[in-house]
Amino acid sequence: MLVRLTNAPRPFDWGSTTLIAELEGRAPAGPEAEVWFGDHPADPSDVGDGSGRTLDEWMHQEDVAVGGTGRLPYLLKILAAGQSLSIQAHPTKHQAEEGFAAERDLPSGAPRNYIDDNHKPEMIVALSDEFVALCGLRDVADTRRLLAELGAAAAPLAERIRDDETLGDAVGWLLSGDAQEHVDAIIAALASASSADFAADVENARRNAEAFPGDPGVVVGLLMNLVTLARGEALFLRAGQLHAYQSGLGIEIMAASDNVLRGGLTPKHIDVAELMRVLERRSGAVPLVEPVAARGADGLVEYPVDVSDFQLLSGSVEPGRDASFAPTGPAIVLCTRGAVRVEAGGEAEELVPGRAAFAVRVEGDVAVSGDGEVFVAQPGARGR
Repeated sequence: MLVRLTNAPRPFDWGSTTLIAELEGRAPAGPEAEVWFGDHPADPSDVGDGSGRTLDEWMHQEDVAVGGTGRLPYLLKILAAGQSLSIQAHPTKHQAEEGFAAERDLPSGAPRNYIDDNHKPEMIVALSDEFVALCGLRDVADTRRLLAELGAAAAPLAERIRDDETLGDAVGWLLSGDAQEHVDAIIAALASASSADFAADVENARRNAEAFPGDPGVVVGLLMNLVTLARGEALFLRAGQLHAYQSGLGIEIMAASDNVLRGGLTPKHIDVAELMRVLERRSGAVPLVEPVAARGADGLVEYPVDVSDFQLLSGSVEPGRDASFAPTGPAIVLCTRGAVRVEAGGEAEELVPGRAAFAVRVEGDVAVSGDGEVFVAQPGARGR
């Protein structure tokens, strides 16, 4: 079976006013942050078969079983950041189960950390020429050097940081409310700060200070790696790893969860104690995910990560050079450039950027032809 998927962009304040519109070849329509492709109940895709059904309804009514849950194990997104997302981390599966159970009896309307009992490993692949992210805690020695360049205002913070454990503690201290005087002093020092080795980090912090006045996350961001991805480069965010996308257009894939522990650059609820419980305190640079030839595919590459929830493939086609893959389970094929034709089981869908096809119960390969680029989301090797 092969059906077309569409969805409307989600208009979060941090979204870009141009990037998704440019990808889809239409006029801008205000801040547009994410387009979701999947059956997640928070925003399931629309099925283009004329029935008016969303993908979760379609899967239920067509009796499409996926693993033991009946739901897709992954969620695919187009993500467009015009300013920083909240600094955040996600729990392990065990932590999510514990947290979800602990919050089960909270009254309606009470702040919650856990929307479900699942983990949320995720990966971002840059579609724009540059995609900027804060990702993971920077090496302790380098962080102390950066703070030294901010002068006396940052000295109380620097004195707290001696190793990975105290670096993690410093994140909690900055967010606790007890450090606001020091947060304000460091933000003030940014205005005139200069740095030979960390100029981009300082400038990024200045932008965040303008967007989030007085927010402790501005200083938490100074403890994190600033990473700039070129088009096609990818980052994988494991459980507990602090991150905050800053700017650019990308393809994001994750386990199907909405569990977020926030750590600043947001007006939303921050549970410092719970963030500290899930925070990974290991410091150091975060390696890129290097694409390799995709297993069971022709003309596509895979971004390999060791998770069972998802596998992400990508590739380009042109006349005389098609691509194909043997699906590991229910698969979403998303067009991000040009125009492509997706064929499976005698059915076909024509796609343009921002449109996707859902392939399920396919015997044999899914074929992609035309002149364009696609990303393919499907269950991971251990989730087939």
